[in-house]
Amino acid sequence: MQIFQDYVSPGSLEEAVRALAEAQGTTSVISGGTDLLLDIRQGRHKPVDLMVDVSEVPEMNQVKEEDGWIYLGASVTHKRIITDPLLKEQAQCLVEGCGLIGGPQVRNVATIGGNVAHALPAGDGTVGLLALDTEVQLASLEGSRWAPLLEIFAGPGRVTFDRSQELVAGFRFRSQGEGEASSFHRVMRPQGVAIAILNAAAWVKVQEGEFKDVRISVGPAGPKPFRGFQTETFLQGKDLEEDFFTEAVSILAEEVSLRTSAHRATKAYRHQLLPVLLQQVLETAVSRSVGRPYQIEVANHD
Repeated sequence: MQIFQDYVSPGSLEEAVRALAEAQGTTSVISGGTDLLLDIRQGRHKPVDLMVDVSEVPEMNQVKEEDGWIYLGASVTHKRIITDPLLKEQAQCLVEGCGLIGGPQVRNVATIGGNVAHALPAGDGTVGLLALDTEVQLASLEGSRWAPLLEIFAGPGRVTFDRSQELVAGFRFRSQGEGEASSFHRVMRPQGVAIAILNAAAWVKVQEGEFKDVRISVGPAGPKPFRGFQTETFLQGKDLEEDFFTEAVSILAEEVSLRTSAHRATKAYRHQLLPVLLQQVLETAVSRSVGRPYQIEVANHD
């Protein structure tokens, strides 16, 4: 089976977006290719006229901290993310999520940009980035623009930008400050490489024994990647020792849109997992924030 007609490997971001803009026929951007090539071979994606390989674009392969931001190129592999000292310090939920993607062979080549651009609501890298309040860099011939990550998703596998003119070049999120920490957990089938039954990430800022700020993401919790804005608002200002969890779970359960999947889990089972995952990510994130073990007192999840 012929996957593409022509192939280019640009040496810069400018060359990459120019190749997209000047292409005749259909195009696809590729870096690791662990999703795209399989989709084409299995008939879920049509063969393309031009494949634009951005794996060697320097701007898309950097991890750096600058002016209070952490910058992460879209072509950075999951293996590099889980071993990078800066990300292990500043973005633990992202590191933990990317460490569960596929197996070692997949993580060696699969990239964070591919995980996001695939636009699946349960993408482990995407869920981690959402908890970090990440912005995405979209590049075209007209230049680069930054947008909130949540805004680029239109539905399963669909994005709000024109893939034939713009590409995901990178991401940025604020450097972690005092009292801030994050965590990621997921439940999956025993095979070890399946898409999550349910995953969740939390970022917290704790000061003087209370939640000063909270961010929560869950997947799959609807047709698009999800942030629990109502639950976050409820938790802000709550004392760590007060009885907040039961109501927080109730709010989150109303916010999410869980469904039954024939190959993974029922809607009812996912609703049973939701409080378990929320408790895990909050306890772990708070423990990291305050530097000591923290446990939420929960009498009953029902």
